[in-house]
Amino acid sequence: MPPVFAHGRLRLYLLGLLDEAPRHGYEVIRLLEERFQGLYAPSAGTVYPRLAKLEAEGLVTYATEGGRKVYSITEAGRAELADRRGELADLELEIRESVSELAAEIRADVRGAAGDLRREMRAAASATATPVEDASWTAAKEELRKAKHEWKEQARRAKDESRRAREEAQQARRQAKEAQERAREEVQRIAAQFQEQFAKSGGMLGSLAGAWLGGGSAGAGSGSSAAGAANATSAAASAAAGSDWAEDLAPTADPARDLDRLLDRFRDDVRDAARDHGVSPAQLAEARTHLAAAAARVTGTLRA
Repeated sequence: MPPVFAHGRLRLYLLGLLDEAPRHGYEVIRLLEERFQGLYAPSAGTVYPRLAKLEAEGLVTYATEGGRKVYSITEAGRAELADRRGELADLELEIRESVSELAAEIRADVRGAAGDLRREMRAAASATATPVEDASWTAAKEELRKAKHEWKEQARRAKDESRRAREEAQQARRQAKEAQERAREEVQRIAAQFQEQFAKSGGMLGSLAGAWLGGGSAGAGSGSSAAGAANATSAAASAAAGSDWAEDLAPTADPARDLDRLLDRFRDDVRDAARDHGVSPAQLAEARTHLAAAAARVTGTLRA
């Protein structure tokens, strides 16, 4: 029998179940058994180690209720799930197909057993001198009838489930693609507004980045002209690089989450510059001014 879950797919499906609602380990096992119509149930030795690994990766967390761990998905887990929403839809289809394969194996086993039973019945009929059916013969025919009915019913259910799964997977892929397109358009719109405000600010954010990354004493007032020129050059370079800043952060289906990631990147860049080059009181005062101006422009853009 082929594996029910390919490598890494059970991990993704567990995130999907915990995204629906917090659950404890036994409940996760029971839900998986229901999704497979009782044809497959993972063992505790399969589920609990994966939950522990997800918790170690920061994708899920747990709280103890009644002596049991109740697992919940974290924001990081939801972010990964959003990035792999289309893959999750494909996985739902694979589960339906796995159910069909398991049902087919059961049908084959039943068919083989029925064939063996028919051969035994023919042998018994040829060995007896009278055609009169006794109680054991009648019982054997009834068992055969029930077995044939059972595998036919399982085949019908598996076929219906497979068809419904294909339709749901196609719909989920369409919805995921539409959501991704809407998110990309929203991010592009916000980026365009941000760049427009940046241009109107006269390079305010570029000056801030130059003050941190250049390490010069921007607040020295009438300091040396060489230091001022260096800071101006750094600010200009930062402004020129603004168009491809953080381009490695691919947009998701959630613009608000994308904005949080951009703010985190901005904070990390400024913090790294401060750690590498130090911060003087004068630089801190000027940075506060730049941050206030940048915050006013960004919040103004988002409220527009």
